[in-house]
Amino acid sequence: MRKSIAAAVWLSAGAMLPVPCPGQEKPRPPIVTDPIYAKPQQLVEMGHGRRMNLYCRGSGSPTVVLDAGMGDSTISWALVQPALAKRTRTCSYDRAGLGFSDAATRPGTVANMAEDLHALLRAAHVAPPYVLVGHSLAGMTVRVFADRYRDEVAGLVLVEGSHEDQSTRGWAIGEPGQKAKWDVYLKDAHACVDEARKGLVKGTPAFAKCVGDDDPRFSKAINEAQLAYGASVKWQSAVASERENLFYASAEQARGTRKDFGAMPIIVLTHAPYPKSKDETQEQRNQRTLLWEDLHTQVAAMSTHGVNMIVPGSGHYVQYDRPEIVIDAVNQALAIAKEQRAN
Repeated sequence: MRKSIAAAVWLSAGAMLPVPCPGQEKPRPPIVTDPIYAKPQQLVEMGHGRRMNLYCRGSGSPTVVLDAGMGDSTISWALVQPALAKRTRTCSYDRAGLGFSDAATRPGTVANMAEDLHALLRAAHVAPPYVLVGHSLAGMTVRVFADRYRDEVAGLVLVEGSHEDQSTRGWAIGEPGQKAKWDVYLKDAHACVDEARKGLVKGTPAFAKCVGDDDPRFSKAINEAQLAYGASVKWQSAVASERENLFYASAEQARGTRKDFGAMPIIVLTHAPYPKSKDETQEQRNQRTLLWEDLHTQVAAMSTHGVNMIVPGSGHYVQYDRPEIVIDAVNQALAIAKEQRAN
C-alpha cells in the first residue's frame, strides 16, 4: 500500500521506492516473505471486545518494543525483529485500526497510542523494562510513553522520528501555502474513509488512490493481506485520524513531554540527505536537510547518552534500506541499559 502511506507534504511518514526505467533493471524479488505477516499473530483482549495484534519472539530483558510509522504495521520490522530476538525479547504490534488490530475507538493521537501500548503490554504480561523503538510518527509516541512511564523505559531508539516542530518550522521554508496543501491532503484522507464505507474495489480509481498497489518489497500473500485491510473502513479511519492529529494534537502532546531523560540512552537515526526535488531550490533543500538533522539532534540532546546518527544510503524507511544500522543501534541501547542496571 505504498500510495496510501506515502506523505504528500515534506517530512511526513512515507518514502516511495525508486522505480527503475524499463530495461534498466530487472524486478527484484521481495525482501519480506515470512507468512507470519499475512495473518494475525496474537490478538490480545483489551477489554470491551477490542483486540490488538501483538507479535513477540525471543527471550530476555529489557524487552525491545517496536512501534511502526503512520499507517504501518508489524511488517515494518520484518528485517529487524528476527535479529534482535536472538539477543532479547522483542515485540511489535499493530496500533488500533491498523494491520490486524480491531478498529480504534478514539482519536489517533500519540497520547492515546502510548496509553494503548502500555495497556497492551500489561494485558499480554510483557513486563518492563522496555527499550522503545519508534519509526516516523511513533518517534513522538515513544517519547510520550517514556515521559508517562519513565520508570519502565530503559532506552529509546528513534528511526526517522517525527518531531513536534517539523511542520511549523518546515512550512516556513519555501513558498507560502504549504499548510494549505497539508489540509487538502487531510481532506483527501477523510474522503477515502467515505469511499471505504461505500466499498473500495480493486481496479477502480478510488482503490488506486486510497489503497494503492502491491508493494514489491513483500510477497504476494502479504500484499493480499495488506490490500484487504487497507480497503477497510477501520484502516482508512485510523490512518485519517493519525494524519489529522500528527501536526496538531499529537505535536502539542509531544511538545509537553520532558526534555531531560537523564542518562537513559537515546539513539536517533536520520536518513541520508535527499536530493533536490523538482518543486524546490537547492537552497530550500539544504535548509530542510539541516532542519531535520537539527530536530533529531534536539531529541538526542535530551540524554547524556544521546546521539544522532546520519545513515548513509537510507531514505525514510531506514529499517528496510539499512536494517543492520537499526539492529546495531538497538543493540547499543540495550548494552547501555544493561550496564546501567548492573550498576
